[in-house]
Amino acid sequence: MIERAVPDDAGEVLTLQRAAYLSEAQLYGDPYIPPLVESLEQMRKVIEGAVVLKAVESGRIVGAVRGRLSGATCLVGRLVVAPDLQGRGIGTALLRALHEQVPEAKAFDLFTGHLSEGNLRLYRRLGYRETHRERMDDHLTLIHLRMTPEPADG
Repeated sequence: MIERAVPDDAGEVLTLQRAAYLSEAQLYGDPYIPPLVESLEQMRKVIEGAVVLKAVESGRIVGAVRGRLSGATCLVGRLVVAPDLQGRGIGTALLRALHEQVPEAKAFDLFTGHLSEGNLRLYRRLGYRETHRERMDDHLTLIHLRMTPEPADG
């Protein structure tokens, strides 16, 4: 079940985010990536000010994603799935739900690291296309991607 997160979910979403991003931190050799150092208060503020969706299974939050409109573009961030449940379509369902929750967006933008092959496969499968690369330092290049939804018939 996918639904909007509420401020009381901040602790559980933050715990899930940290668990999900540990593999990214190891992949890039950086334990201080933003998803791992975000505070509980910062998470609460994000939930209050953006569209934050959570996937719930048996009462447990098993996935989350956030989106924030900037003009006509939805900036997508922090797509996370519990490590023990990855590869079951939860990330796909969350992204599709976010696309539906922000119908006014003319485009959805996100980024991931150049070594994050699983993430890149997922995003490309959902219609995201690379727009540019941004070299952050010797061990990290961010790949920026954009998805433009098909206009609704009518």
